[in-house]
Amino acid sequence: MRGLYNPFYAAQSAFRPSRPGIVHDPEVRKLQLWRTALGLAAWVGLMVAYKAVVSADDVKAVADDRLDQSWSSVLVLVCTFPVVVGAFIAAARGGLRRVYLRRALRSLGAVLAIMASMGTSALAMAPESAGFRDAVGLPGKIIIGVLCLWSIGFALYGIGLSLVHVFRTADIHEVVPPILAGVLVWEMALLDVVTGAYPQVPAGARAVFILGAPVTVTALSWWEMHRLRRHHGLTVRSALGR
Repeated sequence: MRGLYNPFYAAQSAFRPSRPGIVHDPEVRKLQLWRTALGLAAWVGLMVAYKAVVSADDVKAVADDRLDQSWSSVLVLVCTFPVVVGAFIAAARGGLRRVYLRRALRSLGAVLAIMASMGTSALAMAPESAGFRDAVGLPGKIIIGVLCLWSIGFALYGIGLSLVHVFRTADIHEVVPPILAGVLVWEMALLDVVTGAYPQVPAGARAVFILGAPVTVTALSWWEMHRLRRHHGLTVRSALGR
């Protein structure tokens, strides 16, 4: 019931792994938070250093750009999720496939939840819905407004949790999030190259910045896999039953 009026609590329930017996490594989580904070600081510094932010309008523009990048990250993750998870489950042997398929339902639910929340406010406030909003009158508009605010809070917090916990894929197995995160971040780097992101930044600095994220996340993913193997005896081979 708490989630009905608190979208942030609902997002925690929807996007944080909660499988019984799951391994939680606080050192990895701390490093992920530091990586996120340092990445944001590096992005802000890059925008300021190369005159991308010189006025209030510029602040809004770069904030919108960063939000668009977050949406793009989630959308790329949504597309990557079935491929990587499907390959992992297909490679598993024996009864593990059925176990992982059952566990994957929670991750699939997280994917559907973020997509539904992203689309709810956009659909409710779309110009095409103006006739419906007029038809329901003031009480209906108030309800729609409250639902939109709830959805926005749920979606924004859910985006952050989805990227940190990689759509709670640790519920499938602890080795899946570092694998999926590594694939995702290189896809995002390729997308930045193809779309010509940060055009105001010199080529050298842009290359370092674009490559910094995938290199850092790949190193973090390797370290996470190393800790899982060394401290908890979890490996990709054992997860696949090989």
